Amino acid sequence: MSSAAEQEAVQRARARVRGRPDGGTDTAAGANGGRGARARQAPARTVWPGAPTPLGARFRVGPDGVAGTNFALWAGGAEAVELCLFDEDGGRGGRGGNLVETRCPLTELTHEIWHGFLPGVLPGQRYGFRVHGRWDPWTGARFNAAKLLLDPYARAVDAGEGNDYGALPPEVYGHVRDWPQQHVADTVRDDRDSAPYVPKGVVVHDDAPDDEWCDDRRPKTPWADSVIYELHVRGFTRLHPGVPEPLRGTYAGLAHPAAVDHLVRLGVTAVELLPVHQFAHEDHLLRRGLRNYWGYNSIGYFAPHAAYAASGTRGQQVGEFRRMVRALHEAGIEVILDVVYNHTAEAGELGPQLSLKGIDNRGYYRLQDDARRYADYTGCGNTLHVVQPHVLRLITDSLRYWVSEMGVDGFRFDLAAALARSFHDVDMLSPFLAVIAQDPVLRRVKLIAEPWDVGSGGYQVGAFPPLWTEWNDRYRGAVRDFWRGALPDVRDLGYRLSGSSDLYAWGGRRPYASVNFVTAHDGFTLRDLVTYERKHNEANGEGNRDGSDDNRSWNCGVEGETDDADIAALRRRQLRNLMTTLLLSTGVPMLVAGDEMGRTQRGSNNAYCQDNEVSWVDWEEREQPGWRQLFGLTARLIALRHRHPVLRRRSFFSGRAHAADGLRDLAWFTARGTEMTEADWYAPAATLGMYLSGRDIPGRDARGAAVTDDSFLAVLHTAERPVDFVLPGPPWAAAYEVLVDTSLEEQEDAPGALLAAGAAVRVDARSVLLLRAVPGDAAPGGAGAEGAGVQGAPGT
Repeated sequence: MSSAAEQEAVQRARARVRGRPDGGTDTAAGANGGRGARARQAPARTVWPGAPTPLGARFRVGPDGVAGTNFALWAGGAEAVELCLFDEDGGRGGRGGNLVETRCPLTELTHEIWHGFLPGVLPGQRYGFRVHGRWDPWTGARFNAAKLLLDPYARAVDAGEGNDYGALPPEVYGHVRDWPQQHVADTVRDDRDSAPYVPKGVVVHDDAPDDEWCDDRRPKTPWADSVIYELHVRGFTRLHPGVPEPLRGTYAGLAHPAAVDHLVRLGVTAVELLPVHQFAHEDHLLRRGLRNYWGYNSIGYFAPHAAYAASGTRGQQVGEFRRMVRALHEAGIEVILDVVYNHTAEAGELGPQLSLKGIDNRGYYRLQDDARRYADYTGCGNTLHVVQPHVLRLITDSLRYWVSEMGVDGFRFDLAAALARSFHDVDMLSPFLAVIAQDPVLRRVKLIAEPWDVGSGGYQVGAFPPLWTEWNDRYRGAVRDFWRGALPDVRDLGYRLSGSSDLYAWGGRRPYASVNFVTAHDGFTLRDLVTYERKHNEANGEGNRDGSDDNRSWNCGVEGETDDADIAALRRRQLRNLMTTLLLSTGVPMLVAGDEMGRTQRGSNNAYCQDNEVSWVDWEEREQPGWRQLFGLTARLIALRHRHPVLRRRSFFSGRAHAADGLRDLAWFTARGTEMTEADWYAPAATLGMYLSGRDIPGRDARGAAVTDDSFLAVLHTAERPVDFVLPGPPWAAAYEVLVDTSLEEQEDAPGALLAAGAAVRVDARSVLLLRAVPGDAAPGGAGAEGAGVQGAPGT
């Protein structure tokens, strides 16, 4: 049906519903005649002109020393804007109509910003906006004053009891959700009041914490020295026995000494928090009795998610979040936020109307040529139109707020390629990237891109400009494939282990442009990676259709958990192999919470809606012998990285031979003890030796001195049978000291043994051997390889 024919049919249907013969399109009535529960209205309050900046609700002292709040909202195509204040009417508030609503017209308009100052409005006040304008979905206009809209700049959100719904109420949609003709349902306006059912902004006291967040409080860990730990605020402490029950699953819980102590013992330098912006739950999940657990469904870019607060939701969550950041900083741990600026919780044309869709749909979202439809580069129904100046301002204002006033140290940008699109194509000179590059606040913090989206040309690994690091999924794929025996050769693995110079050695980028990871929140946990070959997402209620089928996992012979002791031992060895490989690789390693102690999701590789034991960290595992040893190995490897600069290089390897003795800063060896040739790189191989020279590391330390370190040889062997690996002789080393042997359950049994250069050492099946190269003058017996205590020395 053509757009014109659709419009005519809808108008006839609306006229029949309202009993009107003409099917008029006035903005005061709709298909539902305004039915539905409403908050009781109170007389209007005095509104002074106020100021158009800053945007949002800002408590301050106004004219004549009168305390109040300034409200400012950008709404480009609006005809009128009402500020709505909500106060309790003797009840407990919430969805039952126990709130009194006071509507205050904002009559001042400056550069498309509606604003006003209300004397006497204090912190803790709940509020929202109603925006009047044309309802014309065919041109992208979806104004509907019956819908209460969340302030995009709200610094706190009171969600009330909305999380208890078994489905989103029909009142929260701007259109008639259940219209019989679903193909045009989004064009029929719903005039029922949404106020009782939607979250509301909260005025927050603007006590600028300058003394709390001065730079000397921040750890300021250099990128090359960073070890990132991805965690979920709720899931990390929900089952933690050392955290008091009322604090579990909250910001205060993460700040508790019992939680911080685990991070300190492990040695990580930064936590990367899954989304903590205020988010909403999708209707299809609520109908199945589930909730959005991960939080990639943002609706409030300035507000800490209220459900993660133990102290309250009327602004208390702001202070609780700040105290969490302070506690982590005091432990030397940075805070990085996973942020979702590519789309919002309003979905597509059939989604709810909670904020931006009703403020100015055409101004905030990318629309198709058929303006009823949304351009969707995210797979979530909509895409923010970042090219628009006010949208770019919203994002950058939000980012600066979290850095300057909430104390965070960096951001990981979900589907960052969607933010880098100009009008269609991904553009590394896009307004978003250009603004970030010149911003004096944002260019100083850690910036991590998830360098892809779901649109055409969206895969951009290696393409982001300097200042940015990237999630390197090519690292993930190569390491997984090697340890399951699926790599045709070791060329790709060599690049990934040494910093991915093929992707990042351009434009002044450094090895730490690569965030190396084997697992992330989406996909198998490390334990499940060696326990399952197929996804098991049945609990999501989608027929196991959701989640990736490209897992690159190996179950060691049996699908799922088993009592077979040999298989269980092999799986633990594989976990040690994967963890050791990750923490010895050049670049920035990222671990996922619980992987260091055998966390399982029972085969789910898409636990986005599993807010239960499937996703929560099980702290009892840490005390089990096999998993306690894995934790010990992980902590030991992280400590090794911190001690040795050769494992966290700030520049790429050259591979060139030193003029004096031919020693290279990076060399690759076959099991025969010979350097890899061109033919070796293209031949099938299950064994790879990587030599990292600590001599003459480029760069200088803080005092200007040259940086030198020990040298190391790592032998990675993925075959099912042992191999005799010939240790390279001079000039590489005179002997080698064993530091890590992943064939051993208990690593305390590994260190100390000295092996003679030139001798063959047995490397057990599917294991990693990490050796420290002992130079000639430090080896037992001097420069010669022969000497007391050196195992395998010729003639002994």
